[in-house]
Amino acid sequence: MRLIQIFVLFKVMVVQPLHADAIGDITELKGYGQVLRDEPYPASLNFDINSYDNVETADGRIGITFLDDSQVRLTEHSELTIDEYIFDPNPDKSKMSLSFNSGTIRFLSGSVNKLNKKNISLSTPSSEIAVLGTDFTCTVDEWGRALIILLPGLDGLASGEIVVSTATGQVRLNKPYQATTTSVYEQNPTTPITLDISLELIDNMLIVSPPKEKESIEQERQTTQKANILDFNELDIDYLQEDLFSLEEDLDFTELDIDYLDVNFLEDLLDSIDELSIKDDEDELNQFISAIPVSGTRIGQDAETQITTILEGDKVRLIRNVNQNVSLVLNSDETYSVLIIQDGVSNIITINNGSSSVIKITQESG
Repeated sequence: MRLIQIFVLFKVMVVQPLHADAIGDITELKGYGQVLRDEPYPASLNFDINSYDNVETADGRIGITFLDDSQVRLTEHSELTIDEYIFDPNPDKSKMSLSFNSGTIRFLSGSVNKLNKKNISLSTPSSEIAVLGTDFTCTVDEWGRALIILLPGLDGLASGEIVVSTATGQVRLNKPYQATTTSVYEQNPTTPITLDISLELIDNMLIVSPPKEKESIEQERQTTQKANILDFNELDIDYLQEDLFSLEEDLDFTELDIDYLDVNFLEDLLDSIDELSIKDDEDELNQFISAIPVSGTRIGQDAETQITTILEGDKVRLIRNVNQNVSLVLNSDETYSVLIIQDGVSNIITINNGSSSVIKITQESG
């Protein structure tokens, strides 16, 4: 009788829903995870992945391989959203858009002739990542801060390049284990530094603990799912937990290990990178500011004027989005005086000490 119950339980857990054409499937699985679609589905090997799926891990790890051979690997307590995926025989018509929401996710790009890298869009709550054929990891903590690390190829050299961007600037990673962090989308990424770290350390240390509320909900959901899946009585459930779920001993991480893999390591690493890059950022910014005098607002995001000023090579971009939206792109080697009036609020910005000619922008709501 017990053998029949175990077989039926296994059959139920691997059943897949009938949905649209698959864009990939789960090719690696350890521990527990789920795919959120019209409802939650327990993850299983060869489970089809569709566009708009949300993939989550609890105490497990999941690897997904897409049609273009790109791969993503999620460690414990990670969440990935597949915003869009289009696979076409013409690489220029193919498209991939993924959101790294939380945890640590490794991305390995696929065949160049299957998906144009310009059509790959990867994002975190605080940054966007442009891929130029590469292998990297991204760790996102519960506050949305992101740590992005470029990984080496098989030859030990950089596997390619990635460009990490926010609303106010961007950095390029092109050396093995080069890293940057982003805190909020309205601030520059930190100056890249090269970490003395290994892939094994990334896999084993950069694990983000889930928020307490989510952890409680996850535990309750798993308990309910296990208890209700075949309406076993209390004796049956005790037996199944003793025999089936003892497989946890075969996983890479025990409960003791997960306590050791604490989010404090990530917090310390993020803070250290921030501290190391502050001086470099200030020196670079001061040199840039002295070369391009801007008055009336601050470089970056100015909380007082609510204007974001971005220096991009030979361009200066002014953005103000308060009820109305203003966006100006100006040449950094020319002189300007800009008057922005939005709903009666006036701001005067001068570039290179201003000009006798004034650019005036007036906007009123309604």
